[in-house]
Amino acid sequence: MRKKRSNGRTSTKASVEEEIAHLRGLDLKGLRSRWQSVFQGLPPDHLPRHLLFAIIAYRIQVDRLGDLGHETKQVLDRKDAKGTGTTMSTRLVRFDQKRTELSPGTVLVREWDRHSQRVMVMSEGFAWNGQTYDSLSKVAFAITGTKWNGPRFFGLRDKQGRSGVRS
Repeated sequence: MRKKRSNGRTSTKASVEEEIAHLRGLDLKGLRSRWQSVFQGLPPDHLPRHLLFAIIAYRIQVDRLGDLGHETKQVLDRKDAKGTGTTMSTRLVRFDQKRTELSPGTVLVREWDRHSQRVMVMSEGFAWNGQTYDSLSKVAFAITGTKWNGPRFFGLRDKQGRSGVRS
């Protein structure tokens, strides 16, 4: 079911995906025109096509699905005079770990090849099938025989997201 917004656009996930797909096909002139309708102003002259696309796509998603959480914005807004990209990256990983840290004793369950696979989180790693592994990715490899991102395999993060869980 689609809900109409005051601007006449629909507000479903499908419409966001469709709108972004449409943006991909626009040339620079088309993106500059779309910018005006999204931001009610002229786009900066210096922005190349790929940045116009990224900014407009982000704004469309924010308008329909919501923006970053307050805590995440605070982490990104912190200014560190000596900070580098790696400093910010480290901060974001620590922030993410606080939200997704698995406590020892937690049992992760995943069905694979019609069998339920149970992994217990331990203080020194992950126990599966009588063995202890130091990462979820190694457990996923042991189960499947192919390389996987462990947190993704066990459903701890979505396809696009990041996870602070050891992989």
